[in-house]
Amino acid sequence: MLTEKLVIGVAGMPGSGKSIVLNVALQSNYEAVIMGDEVREEAKRRNLPPTPENIGKIMLEMRRTEGEAVIAKRCAPKIEKSARRKIVVDGIRSLSEVEEFKKHFKSFTLVAIHSSPETRFKRLYSRRRSDDPRDAEIFLERDMRELSVGLGNAIAMAEHVVVNEGEIKPAKAKIREILGEIEAKWIK
Repeated sequence: MLTEKLVIGVAGMPGSGKSIVLNVALQSNYEAVIMGDEVREEAKRRNLPPTPENIGKIMLEMRRTEGEAVIAKRCAPKIEKSARRKIVVDGIRSLSEVEEFKKHFKSFTLVAIHSSPETRFKRLYSRRRSDDPRDAEIFLERDMRELSVGLGNAIAMAEHVVVNEGEIKPAKAKIREILGEIEAKWIK
């Protein structure tokens, strides 16, 4: 069933700045759905700490046992039940997930955010979330795991791309511009 919600998916490598897109969207009256929360919830259900290793293993296992679009399938009902008409989905990782969202939401658009590996590692290292890499080796393993599920393909096929290097203001301005363009098409 297609709904008349505007759903914007956000794809980007870890540390690229997906949260910047999320925050700008929240300021524009979007509701947020965080795909990674589904994996962290699964870790909690299994009584496992949300370490980079555990989160990665669970994410791969979920995709292997329930299909590549499992996380999108779990998020779609939450979006459908939302009272808001504008939703931003943080953490698209594959074209299978994109296709799953397009099955449910006629106005689905994918935005990619890109930053260099060096910039991303510095951000993740300083962020210190429980599932962030503690060293360059874990960072590389995480990148390879993310790419192995199709994240690079999703980024490559995004309708809009934001480069997020250096100052945050230009990235935020570009995101606001993109959201405006998407909303203008949605309203027509």
